Amino acid sequence: MTYTATHPLGYGLSNDKARMNIDWVHHVLSEQSHWAQSIPRDVVERSIANSLCFAIYAPDGQQVAIARVISDFATFAYLSDVYLEESHRGKGLSKWMVQHILDYPDLQGLRRFALVTTNAHDLYRGCGFVPVHHPERWMERYNAEVYNG
Repeated sequence: MTYTATHPLGYGLSNDKARMNIDWVHHVLSEQSHWAQSIPRDVVERSIANSLCFAIYAPDGQQVAIARVISDFATFAYLSDVYLEESHRGKGLSKWMVQHILDYPDLQGLRRFALVTTNAHDLYRGCGFVPVHHPERWMERYNAEVYNG
């Protein structure tokens, strides 16, 4: 299902992967984000192909934001790679995008919707996210060097 929304400032939100600018997504993730530095393009392509993706487009049609959701669409979802171009920040676009993602019909009734952030706690708190209940139960396998050879 293609999902679209229009922001009062003329920005558009879409989950249409065919419209997504993969070159831009790869650039911002590999060079602008702190969590995906040096991520290879083929990994970005695979991640988009296997996720529910949302993008914001400026009034001129240029892509200015990305967000991915990894989910089984039944019990769990993980919000990832949320990025908005710096020149478009401060307009409420990130919160607008995240709220539309949370309201997306296929993501309703999930037991858990998770994310990891280092610096956007206020944004996500404003969308209903809270610190992990029982963090002592959570575990991970993490490889910070996976994209470095």
